Amino acid sequence: MAKALLGHVGGLDPRMVSEMRRLQQRIRDLEAELTRLQAQNDALAAQSRDEEFTRLQDREPALT
Repeated sequence: MAKALLGHVGGLDPRMVSEMRRLQQRIRDLEAELTRLQAQNDALAAQSRDEEFTRLQDREPALT
């Protein structure tokens, strides 16, 4: 029956299929950019921690 209904309405609209593919590609592109930005953010955070640690080590040691 589903085949009969699909055949009756002419099947999938090619414009809708094209739009769906375009949106799926856009999602993949955005996910890749998110992964890249997260990695960049992690690297910057690690660099910042390292610089702060170095800065603290260079300070005059506290008297004990």
